[in-house]
Amino acid sequence: MSGFVTFISAGPGDPELLTLKGAARLRDADVVLYDDLASGAILDLARPGANLVAVGKRAGRPSTKQHHVNRLLVDYAAAGVRVVRLKSGDAGIFGRLEEELEALREAGIGYEIIPGITSACVAAAQAGIPLTRRHTSRRVQFVTGADVTGELPQNLNWAALADPEATTVVYMGRRTFPALVAKLIEHGLAPDTPALFAESLGRPDERLVRTTIAELAEQLARGGAASTAAVILFGALAGDYPS
Repeated sequence: MSGFVTFISAGPGDPELLTLKGAARLRDADVVLYDDLASGAILDLARPGANLVAVGKRAGRPSTKQHHVNRLLVDYAAAGVRVVRLKSGDAGIFGRLEEELEALREAGIGYEIIPGITSACVAAAQAGIPLTRRHTSRRVQFVTGADVTGELPQNLNWAALADPEATTVVYMGRRTFPALVAKLIEHGLAPDTPALFAESLGRPDERLVRTTIAELAEQLARGGAASTAAVILFGALAGDYPS
């Protein structure tokens, strides 16, 4: 008998931001494969006796290989148990969801995807700002700051990213943001464009920093390596509201 896999998007880590549907599936699971950022208090919602398996991937740390995660999903589900794959943020946004879905499709295993709150929305909410505004900021764009090698992607749409009337969100860009900003300024974006740096969202050590893209690039260039997850927003709306 084949099991079933539920992909649950855990949001930023605050269990109160998990959807009711996600919480219900988590309580019913026999096995939970979870990311580092989708652990902590959220795992307290799993039923007693559930098998909790850490499969996190974090930059600069020993990480579970993606092919091993895929194999675990298939093997557990093929054993006929209810499997939850708990991913941070929204699994469909830079969460390597497609690779895991392909493995299940190839094995003939059923699945469902429960969406969640991505860090862009949480960062804006915590800062007290919207992501859009009529007439002046009618477009939101999400971009990854790192390719598969961890470097700044070279094939980005620089004209779109340098659009001052868009709200741009950079995921996984702490290390590469200085190089990104250099390219943005080269393509016409003003160095004093407002920026919001948000790390450890939904956690006790949450930190929000309001600055400009140029100043943030300098700060991050000096800061060295860090283990906390962060997201960066820039555009006119990032500087509109006082802290």
